[in-house]
Amino acid sequence: MILLDRITKTYGNKGPALERINLHVEAKEFVVIVGQSGAGKSTLLKLLTREEKPTSGKIIVGGVDYERLKDKDVPFLRRKIGVVFQDFKLLSNRTVFENVAFALEIVGMSNREIRHTVPKVLEIVGLKGKGDNYPSELSGGERQRVAIARAIVRQPKILIADEPTGNLDPKHAWDVIRVLEKINKYGTTVLLTTHNQEIVDKLRRRVVTISDGKVVSDKAGATYK
Repeated sequence: MILLDRITKTYGNKGPALERINLHVEAKEFVVIVGQSGAGKSTLLKLLTREEKPTSGKIIVGGVDYERLKDKDVPFLRRKIGVVFQDFKLLSNRTVFENVAFALEIVGMSNREIRHTVPKVLEIVGLKGKGDNYPSELSGGERQRVAIARAIVRQPKILIADEPTGNLDPKHAWDVIRVLEKINKYGTTVLLTTHNQEIVDKLRRRVVTISDGKVVSDKAGATYK
């Protein structure tokens, strides 16, 4: 599903943000990526979504070799990869339903399909009945779940959750984590970055630790040391 082979990324004359990274993630895995700020996690995610290109090395995602990927095909790649951020990025003047529907409108889905699809996705993330609410009327955890709904509504093969609980209290953080686990059970590959040691320890999933641009640990069912 995801293969990074000896990936190096440098910016200008600085030392490498990532140095000869090797990583293989199977389809339907749930992988937690940890590391201090500046370790290279964000660069890794930007490479996967093709916001950045590697300085050297090979990236293959879902059978797509990024070296051969034309710029015009990048939007099609990104439809296979949902991304959730720490800061929600919701449209404040649109309802919950409209925020999620927007992701379908931009790929040309019909209104009939949108009306059929969005309520199902809102139910998956635990927001049934909240479609007419605006983001300002929701808790932080609920807003993050709207962001997750928007990210998965096009049924991506991969979901990248970049510090999705960073701004949330423990209860709402766990609400979000449970939704990610539920999505993973449906067959979506999940990559989660987090600084939350309790979440890592309790999840007991595969943990990849990045430090100074290198993978220093890759363990199944690991805790955050």
